[in-house]
Amino acid sequence: MLKMLKDLVLEPAIVVGGIVFLGLVLQRKSLEATVKGTLKSAIGFMVIRIGGNIIAECVEPFGKMFQYAFHVSGVILSVEGAAGIAVGRFGMEISLVMLLGMAVNLLLARITRFRYVFVTGHQTLFMACMIVVSLKGADMEGWIFYAIGGLALGIVMVISPAILQKYTREICHNDSVAVGHFGGSAYFLSAWLGKIYGENSRSTEEMKIPKKLAFLRDSSVTVSITMILMYLVAAVACGSDFVEQNLSEGKNYLVYAIIQGLTFAVGFSVVITGVRWFINEIVPAVKGIADNWIPNAKPAVDSPVVFPYAPNALIVGFISSFLGGLISLGIMMACNLTIILPGVVPHFFCGATAGVYGNSTGGRRGAILGGFLNGVIISFLPVIFLPHLGSLSDASVTFPDADLGFVGAFLGDWLNRIGSYGTLTILIGIVIIMILIPEMMDDMEDSQEDWFSFDTDKILEESKMSQKK
Repeated sequence: MLKMLKDLVLEPAIVVGGIVFLGLVLQRKSLEATVKGTLKSAIGFMVIRIGGNIIAECVEPFGKMFQYAFHVSGVILSVEGAAGIAVGRFGMEISLVMLLGMAVNLLLARITRFRYVFVTGHQTLFMACMIVVSLKGADMEGWIFYAIGGLALGIVMVISPAILQKYTREICHNDSVAVGHFGGSAYFLSAWLGKIYGENSRSTEEMKIPKKLAFLRDSSVTVSITMILMYLVAAVACGSDFVEQNLSEGKNYLVYAIIQGLTFAVGFSVVITGVRWFINEIVPAVKGIADNWIPNAKPAVDSPVVFPYAPNALIVGFISSFLGGLISLGIMMACNLTIILPGVVPHFFCGATAGVYGNSTGGRRGAILGGFLNGVIISFLPVIFLPHLGSLSDASVTFPDADLGFVGAFLGDWLNRIGSYGTLTILIGIVIIMILIPEMMDDMEDSQEDWFSFDTDKILEESKMSQKK
């Protein structure tokens, strides 16, 4: 009996189902809704693992082809692929860190001025995966593993939407919603750059975008096209002999490349399906508790909430971000660095959102600069954090979004420099500061200024005067 209970507790899908069950019971949901929500969340979590296994199996031969053809290592940007592999290896740890992070988020929203409840569940899952993989890469175990993981996740779940809120309010024309997407740091920088360099630039919404590009909004189509092209390039560069003798078991190398690209897309679609099932059940369970416990809370929702306000900026931001990824790819190859291959999905969602934020402050110029900056950030950040990912550092697929990259890089660096207790101390210090600055937060809300604002007009004017001299 004890062994059965231990096995149940150590099974990630059961833990996730238990979290949802508890949330639904506390909300006094009906028996039918409770059973349905519990089972669908557990099934969804298992589906994510299955999709991750599919992706892991098909990215391995891609890595071999790329290394053989170009004599460099290539890594694909795919948060779904990286998360799927992470859940398959550390599912129990990820589910517990995710639960602890949600609890810390609710606690901080309750006791501080940061009234943001992060309800974008799949983003929470992705960040939990990044944090757990980073901690595992530092060989951490025991209670401090979960203390650091839960605190780090909860803190970033609050800070990410908070730094964007001024711009989100301007884009959405209301202050009732926030953006909960872990590309927040890139979106903030996009709006900031637009504010500096986009003066007098007209809005992207005055442009006409060809309807033929609308198909790029279907993620399964864009993933299929991109991955088939990537596999074909790698296969052609390797040559038929290498592929057919070492990978395809005699199957034509071009056919093999197409099938592998489609297989990646299948794994991606499976992960997305699992994420939707999982999130559709766990988010209401957590949000229902928050609604009754945290007054004046702002739900932090997924980035597409800003898409309707600047549809042209989506395309401009995406194209600029992808261009930034391609230029970054060329620089990496020239410098003999680990090659980060631009993925269409992260460049679309993150680049498009960066374009919207850049456009909100700097018009067309801001959208272009914001998207391009996002492309460069999500291309080079993996080069920094990959060495800290332990067993996932050679998985040929990695996390793209800016916040994920910064958290992975900082955690890995802190753990190496000051150890686990030093890192925990820093995180506790951040929480204390968040609690002790209500006056500053009140001033910010009253003046509606940025946290990191400074008089850019004054700086630019001084620069012009010095140039005249």
